[in-house]
Amino acid sequence: MSNPQLTETSYIVLGLLDLNEPATPYDLKQFAQVSVFNFWSIPHTQIYTECARLAEAGLLDESREEGGRRRRFYKLTARGRKALGRWRAEATERTFKGRDLAALKLFLGTDPAALAKAQLPIHKRRLSELEASATYPALPEGIRLTLELGINQERALVRFWSRLLP
Repeated sequence: MSNPQLTETSYIVLGLLDLNEPATPYDLKQFAQVSVFNFWSIPHTQIYTECARLAEAGLLDESREEGGRRRRFYKLTARGRKALGRWRAEATERTFKGRDLAALKLFLGTDPAALAKAQLPIHKRRLSELEASATYPALPEGIRLTLELGINQERALVRFWSRLLP
């Protein structure tokens, strides 16, 4: 067992398994699609390769189905839980640095009203989706708070783009 360099993708896999184990990489990808991918983007294929890498490093246990498609199921090892716990406890000094195409276009001189007309329905729809997700009963605190953060961000974007309309 080596001491692998752990990345944000590593911690996404460890954290998703902590919330939802045992799971296949496909299960994790599906869960990430409706959760983490709303605020952190990684290629779907990285989840598959990261599971295998973390298992090789001793941070995940892997088991396989006996028959059928012989899917691989992963669970956290004690070592994986410890690594995730240490990462969760670390201070985070880095701030959000997004890649917002609308902001780039606005900065580079796009007509603000025309851009606002296109952006407003997108952010209203996203706000509605997040608000609907927040109504699920018994959400873990981290998920509930992340939804609250996303809702507040979308509300701010709706206010901003609304202000630019004629």
